[in-house]
Amino acid sequence: MKTAIVTGANRGIGKAIALLLAQNGWRLVLSARDEELLHEVAAQCPESLTVAMDLRDPDAPGHLVEAALAACSSIDAIVNNAGATKRGDFEALTDADWLDGYSLKLFGAVRLTRAAWPYLREAKGSVLNIAGVGGKTPGPEFSIGGSVNAALLSFTKAIADKGIADGIQVNALNPGPVRTARLQKRLETISEADFVKQERITRVGEPEDVAALAAFLLSPAGRWIHGSLIDIDGGTTKSL
Repeated sequence: MKTAIVTGANRGIGKAIALLLAQNGWRLVLSARDEELLHEVAAQCPESLTVAMDLRDPDAPGHLVEAALAACSSIDAIVNNAGATKRGDFEALTDADWLDGYSLKLFGAVRLTRAAWPYLREAKGSVLNIAGVGGKTPGPEFSIGGSVNAALLSFTKAIADKGIADGIQVNALNPGPVRTARLQKRLETISEADFVKQERITRVGEPEDVAALAAFLLSPAGRWIHGSLIDIDGGTTKSL
């Protein structure tokens, strides 16, 4: 049985990925800050371990890898999904807001990937980074998120080249507007039909849409896909 670490697994996209991987027979190590919500997800995943922690802590990713190895003895994949960044007008965003955005989504992913890399190399495993379309199509209200996502995409390309030599598959997904709790707050101020029209997309995405693509990439059928930054956004990204 293969083992995957999924961060940000307590809700939204991370939860959907965890549930689908569990259905596909994966053993899971689920991590997020909210222990109660993690246990609710784990209750739906027959082979799973929960590790509640804040990946902003520089030591946390290493401890997460240690917990996974102690329980499962191997690591076949990591899904770096944790991290939400603050939206708002650029002039109102503080240094603390910027540092917080980078410390979780970028540095959390970098540190977890580094800690897990020797074991992924042994398993010929996979790294999947969940970034976001803001990294390619930034907007004025998403200056932190766009910058962090762009950095995560660059990091993906860099380690994908190393992954060729070490036998580790590396990719990133760029979700567009997905029906998470965060987006739902925005949809309370505008009808969904108007939002779809305004964003020029086919529809609002569901967490399960992203999970389906993630599960494919981590399956044997998706193995030749490597170093790819894949948009899954209903047409949000208009550039080449």
